[in-house]
Amino acid sequence: MFSVTTSEKFLRQASRFFRKHPELKPRFAATVSALQQDPFQPGLGLHQLTGKLAGCHAVRLTYSYRITLTLLMTEKEIVLLDIGSHDEVYR
Repeated sequence: MFSVTTSEKFLRQASRFFRKHPELKPRFAATVSALQQDPFQPGLGLHQLTGKLAGCHAVRLTYSYRITLTLLMTEKEIVLLDIGSHDEVYR
């Protein structure tokens, strides 16, 4: 089982994101729960990022929206970094 943590920055971004998209709150909760169980489930679409986001990963929230995160395997910890549209999180 992995633990999921967030930063203050992520909480502010998530607050703004969910004001615009309140219908995605249940989907987000299900995604975080699935990440805690096993982040490598095929349905999450976990993938490594390259470029300036090298060392980070991302998962699909929906077809259009992503969550970027850091996956620390030695500590079994997931740190949520960003949430938003595909273009917003990969900027």
